[in-house]
Amino acid sequence: MPNKEDAVRPAAIFILAPAAIALSLPAPDAAGSSLHRDNALEQVIVTATREAKTRSELAESVGVISEEALEHIAPAHPADALNRVAGVHVNNLGGEGHMTSIRQPISTAGVYLFLEDGIPTRPTGFFNHNGLYEINVPQSAQLEVTKGPASALYGSDAIGGVINAVTKAAPEAAEVSLSGEVGADGWQRALISGGNSLGASSAYRLDLNRTASEGFREEADYTRTSLSGRLDSQFAEGWDSKTVLSYSTIDQSGVSGLEEDDYRNNVQKNLYHGDIGYREVEALRLSSELAYTPSASSLITATPFIRHNSMAMMPSWMVTYDPNIRDTEFSSYGLLLKYRRDFERGEMIVGVDADYTPSEYREERITVARDGEYFVDYARTGALTYHFDAEQTSVSPYVHGEFAPSENWRLSAGLRYDVFEVDYEDQLGTPNTDPSHFRPVSQSRDYDNLSPKLGAVYKLNDNHQLYASYRHAFRAPTVGTLFRPGSSEGTTELEPVTSVSQEVGLRGIVAERVNYEVAVYDMTTENDIVSYIEGNDRKTTNAGETSHKGVEVSVQAPVGQAWELGVSYAAMRQQYEDFSYVFSRFDPSCYCMVSENLNFAGNAISRAPESLANVTLAYTPQWLNGLRMELEWSHMGDYYTDQTNTQKYAGHELFNLRATHHFAEDLSVYARLSNITDERYSTYTSNQVGDADLSYRPGLPRSLFAGVRYRF
Repeated sequence: MPNKEDAVRPAAIFILAPAAIALSLPAPDAAGSSLHRDNALEQVIVTATREAKTRSELAESVGVISEEALEHIAPAHPADALNRVAGVHVNNLGGEGHMTSIRQPISTAGVYLFLEDGIPTRPTGFFNHNGLYEINVPQSAQLEVTKGPASALYGSDAIGGVINAVTKAAPEAAEVSLSGEVGADGWQRALISGGNSLGASSAYRLDLNRTASEGFREEADYTRTSLSGRLDSQFAEGWDSKTVLSYSTIDQSGVSGLEEDDYRNNVQKNLYHGDIGYREVEALRLSSELAYTPSASSLITATPFIRHNSMAMMPSWMVTYDPNIRDTEFSSYGLLLKYRRDFERGEMIVGVDADYTPSEYREERITVARDGEYFVDYARTGALTYHFDAEQTSVSPYVHGEFAPSENWRLSAGLRYDVFEVDYEDQLGTPNTDPSHFRPVSQSRDYDNLSPKLGAVYKLNDNHQLYASYRHAFRAPTVGTLFRPGSSEGTTELEPVTSVSQEVGLRGIVAERVNYEVAVYDMTTENDIVSYIEGNDRKTTNAGETSHKGVEVSVQAPVGQAWELGVSYAAMRQQYEDFSYVFSRFDPSCYCMVSENLNFAGNAISRAPESLANVTLAYTPQWLNGLRMELEWSHMGDYYTDQTNTQKYAGHELFNLRATHHFAEDLSVYARLSNITDERYSTYTSNQVGDADLSYRPGLPRSLFAGVRYRF
């Protein structure tokens, strides 16, 4: 069990961090974006209201990775960019697979919303924790991370935060950009972008991302192809349109966890060979925003969109006890309507989001061949365990208002009402006689939720602001959780997860050069949907209440003429307030199964890091024009690996080096050396309650990548 020092340390960090910050003041939001050259209060952010807003108008904490920063980082994985934002951690599970931790533990839970130009990349009920690989991150114009529950303009899943990728606008004149990269473990990537005007009122852009890697683990190859297009038009006075097409295919091999000895001594080992644990994804999105400005004080937008996703996968975590292949396919047809009216001291936004998503799910049993401890092959049996259709309809009206009663105050309030209905139809028809694969009868489920939001921004002076917010959020159960229960009974009765968050913050600029932001939050989540192992069966249930508290700090500071320091820091205290379930285990003394009621109230939440930090020191020498070098330190704090708090992952420290040299306006070369010290670390460490053996997902060893970029 943890000793007294272990129990006290998270609280001490949480209490002392604000004092340390107040005394020293440095630490950033998105290192590498040279924010110190401009007042970050005036930085433009579009996620909050789906329109351009300056940071100074927002009563919430938003991290931004600019286009300039993305170009310098050249992210091979979304984590390379997003982990620079204070309080944000995205891990690397191989290829572009990932889990996310934003004011929540590292998990696969659907508590995040992934957007592209403000439109969810997936509908409610179809969350995928790997969802960022459906977004072309390295060719985005900007990444925005809203931490905590999103505004009233977004619905389910936006509990921990929202990640919005903003697409690049079409150029006004002809331009082409070519980028080629090579690197360790067969890494190859080509990024091609281009665009031009189409007559006097339209312009287009096309982006292509082709990536392939063998991976540093055995048989861990990965490929992706992403193609996106954007058409911007102004076809009449007051009428504008933006049409965006995104298409991605991802083919990713399965990668296993490792036990202690292999993790320490044979890190390249992968227990999944051939196509074991594979995943093939195809994602298509098309949207067209039509904006009408009837007057200088009003705006009407209508954005119809369609999505089509298909995924074939073999769940790697199930190959030992329930091997299967899943085919999931859905199409979405939606419409976002919004009307904004400006007043002398504020604005009012009213709108409605509608989404209709028919889907199909098929699950086929397979047999898996083993060669010792390796899984080497599989065979289809033709036996379907599940086959169902589900049609989901959601309608969500909302209202958002902002009012400035004086020059120093800006108040905001919002309210959103989400209504969901899911019609489920079992396609197998035969009676369900398999207790390990319960199959719900055809039925309909519906949910509704009211999400209020309040916010206030107080201008201390021209350079410093205080803000506060109170926000509600919820997460509806996914279609797969409801109707693919495995051995769990009663999953169709699962309730939505609800969350309430309070946040206060201080931000501003010091001496016209140092940008900073400090945010303190307190979030409570109830009815969390959790999965656990009981004997050989996986169970799913709503489980109690959890508390999530923390402080986040970000600062950008120039050091002399040639140096720039960026630091982001977050300290968290996440614990179970009420969390219990019946746990069954095998007792060798009686050679029987015994059950006990476990309640983890007061324990730290498993896989919830106590601290996160990222420090970058950039050097732009005056003696060599066009060179930028950057040393990055990335810190992951320790965390408990299961709910019992009996074992910990100690955390890790990583150092990365990046360099970019612009030889001319149209030619540059760049390189990055990841994990300079060749640190052995794990991107995800866990164990099941009752099992003392830890499973590690080893991270990338020291690796070198280089590329050349040419524009004409």
